[in-house]
Amino acid sequence: MMSDLMTTFLPYAMNWADLLLRWLHVIVAIAWIGSSFYFVWLDNSLEKPTDPALQAKGVDGELWAVHGGGFYNPQKYMVAPKNLPQHLHWFYWESYSTWLSGFALLCVLYFYHAGIFIVDPRVLAWSAPGYAVAAMLGFLVVGWLVYDGICRVFGQGKNGDRTVGILVALYVVVAAWLACHLFAGRAAFLLTGAMLATMMSANVFFWIIPGQRRVVAAMRTGQTPDPMDGKRGKQRSVHNTYFTLPVLFAMLSNHYSFVYDAPNNWLVLVLMMLAGALIRQFFVLKHKGAWKWQYWIIGAGLILAVVVALAPKPQPALASNQPVSFAQVQHIVQERCLMCHAGPAASKGVRLDSAQGIVSHAQAIYQQVVVLKAMPLNNATQMTDAERAQLASWITAGAKP
Repeated sequence: MMSDLMTTFLPYAMNWADLLLRWLHVIVAIAWIGSSFYFVWLDNSLEKPTDPALQAKGVDGELWAVHGGGFYNPQKYMVAPKNLPQHLHWFYWESYSTWLSGFALLCVLYFYHAGIFIVDPRVLAWSAPGYAVAAMLGFLVVGWLVYDGICRVFGQGKNGDRTVGILVALYVVVAAWLACHLFAGRAAFLLTGAMLATMMSANVFFWIIPGQRRVVAAMRTGQTPDPMDGKRGKQRSVHNTYFTLPVLFAMLSNHYSFVYDAPNNWLVLVLMMLAGALIRQFFVLKHKGAWKWQYWIIGAGLILAVVVALAPKPQPALASNQPVSFAQVQHIVQERCLMCHAGPAASKGVRLDSAQGIVSHAQAIYQQVVVLKAMPLNNATQMTDAERAQLASWITAGAKP
């Protein structure tokens, strides 16, 4: 009795954990990315003050804005104001909460179901799901170490930012290729995005906030702050803003199998992330008053090229010579689909454990199983082409019970 209760309740509880963590993750991510976008826009929109009093105070840039029925006048100081206020608002919990909620979601959804969501025998037959989980964790750690090392070694000098940008881009390409050759496509896309998100949050934790704390501490004790802390923090903040759109695509893509299950899926991921970074560059420059439409055009062109390349090709007829009975269809579904689509905790709420459920989801079955071949996920239950053909025959004949 207790075993049956746990079998029913545990998947249900995990679904709630999935839902609530997704909700939390989206909320805090909006706060983090929103503040990041705002401050990049603000930095690029500030104007040199003409008021001698502001110049004497050390104000390097200011902006007048109107919003919500009020007027705002944010000001930025060269390093810090001469008289530091006691109350300062720090922007870091948005970043930490986003990463922590995202990692928790990764554990609940992917690590807990590693054998289904991470391991794809068609890509690599891991001897144990735990090894795949360890490899994914290593990806996050190594990603940060490599990125941070590139910034430390090559980030100085006149062309430091450009060199870092090129090397980081090359590393992301290598990481995307490797992830797509080690893990299931869905997990590989998510992992690449999580690696970039880890870099972003680690930038805040290891560089931006510590640098700001050193500046504040120096001022509290009457010392001159090191301007390099501000420069390094600004550099990492700029990196973060270019990572945002690629990360968002990688996170959202796991809902669209035609993307992560595509041939050369690593190239699809790289091109879409590059498009996102180029489009972000357009907006960054626009904030400075430079309308560089070539970035938007190239980014949109890359997206269009991927759309055309992934367009479904005409499918050969999959119907079998003999009529397919519902009993045959039900047998296939029981063998191949009920592992995830049965009971109150059925994946995505799609229940196929009854005749009514199979008939009502016939078109979805045709799309996911026959056309896209995205289900069963990673073909974990080894559905054959002949079985897909039988399902196609039954559905095209009217999907009658």
